Amino acid sequence: MLYQFLINFVESFSFLNVFKYLTFRTGLSFFTSLIIVLIIGGTFIKFFSKQKILNPIRNDGPEDHIVKKIGTPTMGGVIILIGLLISVLFWADLSNLNVLFCLYIAISFGLLGAFDDYKKIKYSNSSGISSKLKLTFQIILAIIGVSFYVYFNDYQDLTNLYFPFFKNLIINLGWFFIPFSIFVIIGSSNAVNLTDGLDGLVSMPLIFVFLTFAVFAYIIGNINFSDYLLLNYISGSGEIVIFCTAAIGALLGFLWFNSSPAEVFMGDTGSQSLGATLAVTSILLKQEFVLAVAGGLFVIEAFSVMIQVFYFKTTKGKRFFLMAPLHHHFEKTGLSEQKVVIRFWIISFLFCLLALSLLKIR
Repeated sequence: MLYQFLINFVESFSFLNVFKYLTFRTGLSFFTSLIIVLIIGGTFIKFFSKQKILNPIRNDGPEDHIVKKIGTPTMGGVIILIGLLISVLFWADLSNLNVLFCLYIAISFGLLGAFDDYKKIKYSNSSGISSKLKLTFQIILAIIGVSFYVYFNDYQDLTNLYFPFFKNLIINLGWFFIPFSIFVIIGSSNAVNLTDGLDGLVSMPLIFVFLTFAVFAYIIGNINFSDYLLLNYISGSGEIVIFCTAAIGALLGFLWFNSSPAEVFMGDTGSQSLGATLAVTSILLKQEFVLAVAGGLFVIEAFSVMIQVFYFKTTKGKRFFLMAPLHHHFEKTGLSEQKVVIRFWIISFLFCLLALSLLKIR
């Protein structure tokens, strides 16, 4: 809103022309969300603590983990989303369909996550709403968002699926693009949600992946860079950079409070929303497979749960891992929480470097 307001006065005040530059607004979006989260974070944490908005802890986890986490407030995702949304509303082009799609998913999945957190807090357990009900709501929200995006989008290659490593391997999904996109959104949302289990664990990998897609968005939105790197040019996709950097700033500010020992947890409010918006950025940029690479840590965490459940059912009660998701398995082996978190950050960073290398490998 502020960006569009200022642009109206460019002819009268030439110095405002700087707001037309994407790189300038990128910096503003990052610092705006960062500063907002740092300013409001402490106040919200005190409010959450006073109102007993506390995170129910799984009682089957490592004993030290349970003791340390009891009494820690949750729903910190509210803080992240406030910083993110205000920054995007200030500095992004709100007439851009890509930005509107990202905002819709961030808000709708954030509200769903908040409802899930509310159920956990109300009934003092870590289950929240049932898996079937959550999945149903996720599918409905994703269908609405993807359908409207397809209906109002005039991008000719919208339904194309591009593959890394190959210059000309392209598959037109046709109407299958809609269920495929829904699958990517829901899968990413739940994978990030599963990864959010230790102090600061999910925040830094999310920063790495959003940064990766900020680079992709900037290149794909520039006809010269995208042509040089043999990537599909998508007009208007540069605005996605604003959303990504706003998310990075908000997450960095949140990490100030969420680093060990955490003063607040992200909760489903943040993890479901941010996981879904990551998926949306990959869909908008036609880089769905890059998401699987850059978000490799989230994929591993999700698969660890699937393996555990499958093995438990087929072996009548035996466990493949000491505990799932995978980060809890390593805690059970005796590794400290901080060591698990830092090592997972390193793994995520390497996955994102690999994803960025795909820019040149064609």
